[in-house]
Amino acid sequence: MDQTLAIIAIIIAGPLIGSLLGIIKKPSLGFMYNMLAYAAGVMLAISFLNLIPESIRLSSIIISVMGIIFGSLAMFLADKIIPHIHPGLCTHEQGNPLQKTAYYLLIGIFLHNFPEGIAIAAGTISGTKLSFMIAIAIAIHDIPEGICTSAPYYYISKKRLKSFLVSLATTIPTIIGFVLGYFFFPKISLVFVGFLTAATAGLMIYISSDELIPSSCWKLTNHSTIFSLILGVLSVILLGLL
Repeated sequence: MDQTLAIIAIIIAGPLIGSLLGIIKKPSLGFMYNMLAYAAGVMLAISFLNLIPESIRLSSIIISVMGIIFGSLAMFLADKIIPHIHPGLCTHEQGNPLQKTAYYLLIGIFLHNFPEGIAIAAGTISGTKLSFMIAIAIAIHDIPEGICTSAPYYYISKKRLKSFLVSLATTIPTIIGFVLGYFFFPKISLVFVGFLTAATAGLMIYISSDELIPSSCWKLTNHSTIFSLILGVLSVILLGLL
């Protein structure tokens, strides 16, 4: 139970830090983009080195492939149907002015965050260590998203505390997704768990390639984000030593 509470604390930490920064002082673009690249490296490494091999072990290669396709298509459809923020750019995908759609975007982020909680819970299949790493990667990804949520809401309402609390509340569906997945996974067949594990990998690969990596490419002449991504990959590899 202590480990579960620690993971929930990590889940809350990302939106908490981001929401605070959004109403106080936005960090430099370089810092934000390197943070996004690092999160992308962690997510990709976890997907290819842990989740996909675990999915194949629990089910089969075919089931794993189907799961990856399902997870990536689910996120693609969510991006098309639900309004969302690309965290590095603080822009609405569909091009509308952010200040005019703040409430709508909050609803979108709520719906986007639920599968992230499921993804964190999927890590518990291979062990709490992996679940911690997924939670940290998603929390890092949620810091810029928290900034992009609280800042426009504050711009509209002029109420600092309310903007912070509303933005922080977007972490609720992530926690719900984690708790449901944490208690649900042990009660289903290993084949289906393998499918869901691969779907989690597909989800994170999609987030990395659609949001994190493109958003982190802030200057073609600046290579720091490349090394941040590599550092994220190495972090997951070194985690295996613990």
